[in-house]
Amino acid sequence: MHDEVNPPSDAVLHRPLQAWQVMLGGICGLVLTIGLARFAYTPLLPALQAQTGLNDAAAGALAAVNYGGYIAGALVAAWMDDVRWRHRFYSAGLWMALLTTAAMALSSWWPAWALWRFLGGLCGATGMLLGSGLVLGWLMRQGRRPELGVYFIGLGLGIVVSALGAKWLSAVWPEWSDQWLAFGVMGLVFFVPAWLWRPPVPPAPAAAAVAAAPPQLSRRWMWIMALSYFAAGWGFVISATFTVAIVEREPALAGQGAWVWALVGLAAMPAVFLWDRVARRLGDIRALMLAFALQTLSIVLPAVSGSLLAAFVGALGYGATFIGIVSLTLALVGRRAPNNPGKAMARLTLSYGAAQMLAPVVAGAMAQATGGFKGALWLTAAVMLAGMALLATLPDEG
Repeated sequence: MHDEVNPPSDAVLHRPLQAWQVMLGGICGLVLTIGLARFAYTPLLPALQAQTGLNDAAAGALAAVNYGGYIAGALVAAWMDDVRWRHRFYSAGLWMALLTTAAMALSSWWPAWALWRFLGGLCGATGMLLGSGLVLGWLMRQGRRPELGVYFIGLGLGIVVSALGAKWLSAVWPEWSDQWLAFGVMGLVFFVPAWLWRPPVPPAPAAAAVAAAPPQLSRRWMWIMALSYFAAGWGFVISATFTVAIVEREPALAGQGAWVWALVGLAAMPAVFLWDRVARRLGDIRALMLAFALQTLSIVLPAVSGSLLAAFVGALGYGATFIGIVSLTLALVGRRAPNNPGKAMARLTLSYGAAQMLAPVVAGAMAQATGGFKGALWLTAAVMLAGMALLATLPDEG
């Protein structure tokens, strides 16, 4: 086996892993660290508020703490050079995702919730950045196509699991604490393959060979990609934060929010295959520009129509495009830094995370002032168009 672990104390498996095992393990890791540790909060929040008296301000603060944990994880990943430590941090994230999800049920004390939400955000960074970097590095060492579309099925699947899981749990166990515990137990289904099929740490000779490949990240290229990814993060978090609220505020659509959120995840899962194929045909930058344009349209649609059809089409468009933007961007920057793809991805993700913290504040203030989300949606569309214009200044890559 060319991917034996060095040192032996970091051993994952003593037999070679197949590509489908590495991919499926990574997908399950994303469902666990993103779908449960981060996204479960969104569909479980109504029961949490109704039964514990958690007000909107405190609920928003918990969401901000969660984003803060994600940013902290991205900062750690951005400065982590040793592949063995990246592997250990990713492995710890899998355990923490289980524990922090279940721990939400143990207390109704807000500071304890804040701690678990912060650690949950940290787990999200391990899955999104370290996990994807480890998988991409394994693919490159194996001489396989260095694409992450299949890996990011886990994002869409995580949304579906959180949405439909919460819908089912609320019917079976209406108590909020039981729902969090049940999600923690459900996480074991994803933990086992994620743990067993972690991408192995490369042996020293393989690591040295990869490190010899020079990075192709000019300062200008990284700045433009960072700014365009900031725009993508703005578009992502506005829809992720307010999609359900926008739907529920339309009198004719009340009660449909959870289904619309599930539709986002269902659209994301098959889309990852399509975006890899689009990038092969058009090139990475043109494929990204197309994804930006389509996501802009999906954001504008709910602003111009309050119909159920507009909500469903907007959700489909959002789910199908945000996943493509994340997958194509991270794979592109990872290929340009083959010696440490996870570190390069993390540095780029800091701009994405900054948008995730800023955009909801701006959008919430605009909604409070105007009584609706239309202004915030139009602003988001303008930000997305600016990001697309920035991408147009870069040379395309096939």
